[in-house]
Amino acid sequence: ALASDGFIVYDIQDEPGRVEGEARPFPFRKLMDSSRYAALLERTSGKQCVVYKCIADERFTAWMQRAATDHGHRAINLVGRPSSEGEFKGPSMSEAMKIASASNTMKFGCVCIAERHTLEAAPEAWKAVSDGTHVNMIRKQQAGAQWFISQAVYDPEPTIRLLKDYAASCREAGIVPRKVILTFCPVSRVKTMKFIKWLGVRVPAETESKILDSEKPVDTSIVVLCDMLRTILSETIGIGVPLGISCESVSIYKAEIDGVHELFRRLQGILLDSRLSPWKVVWVEVMPPANNEDSDKDFQLRTKSQAAMISLLGAVIGSAIFAAGILMGSRRR
Repeated sequence: ALASDGFIVYDIQDEPGRVEGEARPFPFRKLMDSSRYAALLERTSGKQCVVYKCIADERFTAWMQRAATDHGHRAINLVGRPSSEGEFKGPSMSEAMKIASASNTMKFGCVCIAERHTLEAAPEAWKAVSDGTHVNMIRKQQAGAQWFISQAVYDPEPTIRLLKDYAASCREAGIVPRKVILTFCPVSRVKTMKFIKWLGVRVPAETESKILDSEKPVDTSIVVLCDMLRTILSETIGIGVPLGISCESVSIYKAEIDGVHELFRRLQGILLDSRLSPWKVVWVEVMPPANNEDSDKDFQLRTKSQAAMISLLGAVIGSAIFAAGILMGSRRR
């Protein structure tokens, strides 16, 4: 068992225009709506989900209402349009944040992409340090975003730069930084490496070679990612940005799915150890006892506030979030 605070359920898009002239490494399959699937996952796991939602949906407002009313979700993560090219229906990010912030029952977060916070990758309009990704994070925070979730980290330097600039901008604006959830993804084969790079993840050539040329690539990737988290933590200590972790698998390959579990255990320990204070894992029953239907109602009354504390608040502000990937069905490619 994994001592996770909750689960992240992604809203998978085809993204045909993501990389010009380059086909999607894994064929796209239309999946169950993220809100509906997250509701099933919550009932089977007893833990709350952070539900991703792409704003490129002309029924966005109706989706928000259904997610809150029919499925009982309390935490969503807004994602921008798959590409700046072409025409998309649905609200702009500013409009979507305004709709989300008007909800009385749901909180929302946004995505942060450290790779965009580099002079090499940023559009011309973002070249100035004063107009980088960290400024966009401030804008979203002021619009109501309660947290940020990164894409997969395979190069610590852009993440370190972004976190430091975000912290400095928060101090200048006189606001408290929101929690940033850092995402990590084990890789064990060329096709998966190609896919995460297609998604926009920056992987230095030496890191890619170290992993793929090793005897056990998935184990090597786990060691590499653990070292990256240690580097990020040591370089950002004291800046005031609270951090969490999320682990995911982006393929149906068993070695990578199994690797997610081991990676999560190690990263969770590294993150908690970085606080330099004793910690322990406390297990709390969040599911009704099996084969005891008569006690379900009493159980729900007894654990309602307790379950909300460890799952909803844990998923949003806890030290670790576990995105189970294909094993739990939360991310399938």
